[in-house]
Amino acid sequence: MTALPQELRPLARRVPPREISHDDLQLLRLLATGLPVDGVARRLDLSERTVRRRTRLICDRLGFSTAIEAIVWAARRGLV
Repeated sequence: MTALPQELRPLARRVPPREISHDDLQLLRLLATGLPVDGVARRLDLSERTVRRRTRLICDRLGFSTAIEAIVWAARRGLV
C-alpha cells in the first residue's frame, strides 16, 4: 500500500471511521461527476437548498471543510 502524501496525512487522521449512508454516497457521486448543485437537485428530486445542506452535513460529519475533500476521501476508498 502506498503511503499518503505528506500534505494529506493530517487530513486522513481527521476522518472518523464512520459509515457513510447510501444517500450520502449517491450525492457525493453526482457531485464527483461535475454536475452543478441544481443538476444534482434535479436528479435526486430535492431542492438546491437541501443538496447544499446535505453536502455541508456530510462534510461536517467526515471532518472536511469542502465537498471536494469529501469526494477525494470517498474516491480514495473506492466509494465513488
